[in-house]
Amino acid sequence: MKAVLGDIEVGYTAAGEGPAVVLVHGLAEDRTSWREVQAALPDYRSYAYDLRGHGKTTLGRADGTLAQLGGDLAGFLEQVSGPAACVGYSLGGTIVLWAAANRPELVRHVVVAGTSSVVGRRAGDFFEQRIDSLEHDPESFAAELRSDTAAQLVTAADQADAVTARRLAAVGTGGGYINAARAMRRLVDEPLTPLLAHVTQQVDVIGGERDQFCPPKAATLLMSGLPQARYHEIAGAGHLMSIDDPAAYAAAIKQSLDRSSTT
Repeated sequence: MKAVLGDIEVGYTAAGEGPAVVLVHGLAEDRTSWREVQAALPDYRSYAYDLRGHGKTTLGRADGTLAQLGGDLAGFLEQVSGPAACVGYSLGGTIVLWAAANRPELVRHVVVAGTSSVVGRRAGDFFEQRIDSLEHDPESFAAELRSDTAAQLVTAADQADAVTARRLAAVGTGGGYINAARAMRRLVDEPLTPLLAHVTQQVDVIGGERDQFCPPKAATLLMSGLPQARYHEIAGAGHLMSIDDPAAYAAAIKQSLDRSSTT
């Protein structure tokens, strides 16, 4: 399915029937990363869309800001799904938190996985290096993404090559990755932390026990700034929880949504 939202044409997949849930993927991914989760949510009307410049969504007039990516989510909620619970992974989690703080009438419940409100200098350098590689040496970027993917896996290390191939397909010509990486790099000097106090919705935070990219201490810092937050940890999983333990990951998301719908 496709929808025109402002300056971009957005590719998305809808599944199930029930309360609306919008799924927002991470960097170097696309909506197909949510297949197992959507299959586990038959009693929800779930929407997984490709971020600006990722997958089947056009890049448009990208400006490298979280505000624009958050505005894209708000546009999707306004024009496609209606107000909904929003689930975001990694980069997607920062986008969801931005929308929850700035457009609270559209976001009913927040679930974030592998997400941090702060990007340190080391991580900022990481994003700058990946942007430079993608702009000037795509072959090096492919090798770096393979290395990054392997580092994000713990129990499913044997799937690194297959996952990297899917991620490279999602990156495509690279404009969306560069745009989103620039947005994340900005969080070094402009952390999301001050916005957290304005997120008054229920927030569920999901973390991987062995996540090196967004360790449990990042989840602790995130939760300390949120008025209403609960934490769920995926035992033994790295940053790519959806690959290390897809069943537990999908179950944690479903449990978070189910608890919210009954309270």
